[in-house]
Order: sequence, then C-alpha cells, then structure tokens
Amino acid sequence: MSLSIEEGEIFGILGPNGAGKTTLMSIFSTLIRPDSGRLEIFGLDAQKNTHAVREKINISSGNPNFPWSLTVRENLNHSAMLYGLYGRDLRWAVDEAISTFELEAHADSKFETLSTGTKQRVSLAKSILNQPEILFLDEPTSGLDPEMALKTRSLIKKIYEEQEITVVLTTHYMPEAEELCDRIAFIRNGRLIALGTPGELKRALKIGHRIFIRYEGDLDPLRLRMIPGVMDVRLSSGRVEMVFDHSERAVSSIIKAFEGTDILDIGIDQPDLEDVFLELAR
Repeated sequence: MSLSIEEGEIFGILGPNGAGKTTLMSIFSTLIRPDSGRLEIFGLDAQKNTHAVREKINISSGNPNFPWSLTVRENLNHSAMLYGLYGRDLRWAVDEAISTFELEAHADSKFETLSTGTKQRVSLAKSILNQPEILFLDEPTSGLDPEMALKTRSLIKKIYEEQEITVVLTTHYMPEAEELCDRIAFIRNGRLIALGTPGELKRALKIGHRIFIRYEGDLDPLRLRMIPGVMDVRLSSGRVEMVFDHSERAVSSIIKAFEGTDILDIGIDQPDLEDVFLELAR
C-alpha cells in the first residue's frame, strides 16, 4: 500500500471490520513497526527518527485507557510530563486542554467515574497537550450517543481550524467522514482499494443523485439516456428512476425531456458515502 497524506488536510480512513484501520493508525503513530515498507512524516524516516516524529504527533483512541484512580487533571498532568512539559508550560497546556474540551466540571473527578463521552473528551484533551502538527484519531466517536458524537465532531473541527494541524481519522460512520474529511481512503484486507474526495469516489463508482418521477403519457427513454450527466435510466409503468451526476443543467434537461408529459410527482435522493462504502465492500 502506498499512501500520501497532504499537510493541513483532514484525511479519513474507512473500511469494514478487520480491514486494518487500527493497525495502520498504530503504524502511523509509531506504536508498532511495519513488516516492510517505509513511513515518512514531515520528511523524517519514522523508524530511524522515532523520537523526533513523536514530538510532532499525538493520537486519541475511541477506547481511551487512563489510570482509573487518577482524576482528569492528574491524568493530563501525567501525560503532559511524558511529553516533556513542566512548570508553567505544563499548567498552561493542561488548563488549555481542559478548557478546549469543556472538562472544567470534571477536572477533579476520578477517571473511573466518568461517562463514556467524557472519557472520550479526556482522550482528545490529552492528544493536544504537546500541540501536535499531526493528530491521529482512531474511531473518535465510537460508542457515543448522537448528541455527544455531534459535539465531538465540532470539537475536532475547532482544533483543526484553530491550531492549523493535519488530522487523520478512522471511522465507521459515513456521514462523519463526509462531514469532516477532505479526502478518504477505503481499505480492505490491508489493501488500499479507493482514494479521493467524497465527490470523486461517487463519480468513479457512478454513484450519483437519483431522481424519481411519476408521470402520465408517452415518454421516449432514449431521449432520457442521451442527456449529458445521466448514468442510468430505469423505467416501469408510469415511473422512471434516473441516476445522474448532479448539476443544475442535468436537472433542467431532465425536466425538459418530460415536455408533453404530465409529471405527477418528483423526488431527488442524494447519495452519501454509505453508498460508496457498500459498493466497495462487495
């Protein structure tokens, strides 16, 4: 697998269970060594310059594991010291992380007493202590309820925008990837099978917008198939379903093709990464 991630982008890694997402993230974050190949981060060979690379990165897991008997602040203080922070720098970094992830009310609570969502925020707070240039997020909203997942995604976007860092994340949640990621890599069985922006992946797999029209009268299906941007046409009695590469011109051309025919009902279904995922997982 050969993969290049651009500085300053949010890059998503998707794939079914067992595809190798977490293993790949562990390699990226220098937690494990690859069996073969080369990992380069900011021009540094990650195997030869592991310490220098680790100064520039951090990681947050969807299953955070901290000493349960320590409070949130104690855990963050301990992590900050591991990153070489002491004194005033340590206090500033911990206070900033607690504030960023709205952990003030839990700062003196033991980790074992926290909810799943709050534990996840502690993990994210830990991940910005050393002001990383690259942040690796492994299933950052795993196990969270919809409200907390939405809040977590907002926090990810906030630190991405405010700290101008590169973010690499894995997720099973397709709307999350589509909302956050500039580009997405799909992997399966440890292999890269697709790479691109959400729009590029939809176009490459011919997964376009769908328009459903119920009508009365005569209709020439050939006329529909000749419309630029139309990828598929399916007709049944009084109903047509078309897949097209969305554009205002395509929609107006489709409607124009129904001149002389009575349109009874019309609807448009917008595709998402779930469609792409299902197509690639086949």
